[in-house]
Amino acid sequence: MDKLDAALRFSQQALAMRAYRQEVISSNIANADTPGYKSRDVDFNNALNQAVERGAQQQLATESSVSLSRTSSRHIAGRGVTTAPPMGGPELLYRVPYQQSVDGNTVELDAERVNFADNAVHYQTGLTVLSSQIKTMLAAITSQG
Repeated sequence: MDKLDAALRFSQQALAMRAYRQEVISSNIANADTPGYKSRDVDFNNALNQAVERGAQQQLATESSVSLSRTSSRHIAGRGVTTAPPMGGPELLYRVPYQQSVDGNTVELDAERVNFADNAVHYQTGLTVLSSQIKTMLAAITSQG
């Protein structure tokens, strides 16, 4: 199983990075009207290179679970919420705006939408590549050759 994991690790890490970047961009868009909010982003290429260098020693995770406390016995027990990646994950960088705003907000909706769409296309491409790799491996495993 380790060889299969190793064969798919790059695609898994790339998808994890893309998913995390999508969350960051979504947060920027959601805070477009928040005074003083600073737009953030992930340097995808640098973060992916670091994840690949870590290799088998430390697999990248894009979610860490935060335990939810129940203040009433009638509350449904939660499984946690998505937060920033754990230690060793990609570093969030501040984006320099093209145009300053009066309220100090650095989110530029047009740029964020372009980044969101671009990242979504790359994520979909990554899924297609991973799916193709899995199908190829399954064909090799099940072949009667």
